[in-house]
Amino acid sequence: MKKRQNVTIKGTKDGIVLQLDDSCSFQELKKELDEKLSANSSTQDERHLTPVKVEIGNRFLNEEQKEELKELIRQKKNLLVDDIESNVMTIKEAERLKAEAEVVTVTRIIRSGQVLEVPGDLLLIGDVNPGGTVMAGGNIFIMGTLKGLAHAGCYGNDEAVIAASSMKPSQLRISDCLNRAPDTVPNNEKREMECAYIDENRQIIVDRLQVLIHLRPNLTRLEGGH
Repeated sequence: MKKRQNVTIKGTKDGIVLQLDDSCSFQELKKELDEKLSANSSTQDERHLTPVKVEIGNRFLNEEQKEELKELIRQKKNLLVDDIESNVMTIKEAERLKAEAEVVTVTRIIRSGQVLEVPGDLLLIGDVNPGGTVMAGGNIFIMGTLKGLAHAGCYGNDEAVIAASSMKPSQLRISDCLNRAPDTVPNNEKREMECAYIDENRQIIVDRLQVLIHLRPNLTRLEGGH
């Protein structure tokens, strides 16, 4: 009977993918990985670093074990670990994802010098006064007047949006994009319930709320919602 391979090496246009079996012992895995990489290194061009992606399937590795794998791979002169991918999620990671998916509702006024930050979406029932700041890993919805700073998608979510009953911010930020305060609206032009989003040119656009129906259809999270 042919012995099962614990390590499979695949070359791609972006580098090398190492597929590691998740049923053998960690020591067996390291031994075979060392042998195969040593045999393979003689055929590599040592003048250039080759990116390596490691896929470990349903195996859980602690940080120490991940470092052991990285060090083993780094010992081969031209290999550099880009990423270690696992199908297993830690409790901490699961809690973080859960928090980022939740909508936090806050009823208060954010005054000058105060900062309100949540990991997921923020629904603020109240105003953000000049000098106040609201930050969210997801979207920001303000049932009130925004006169301070709002930063949505603050962990890098480009799809995040900011919406307010009255949009008069000192500054808007979404992900790593920012813009100055929007131009003053004439007194005879009443505009309510506006939103801000990143367009295809990575500029923050302020528009009427209704555009989100087409721009961000995934904001509707109910099953069967339209």
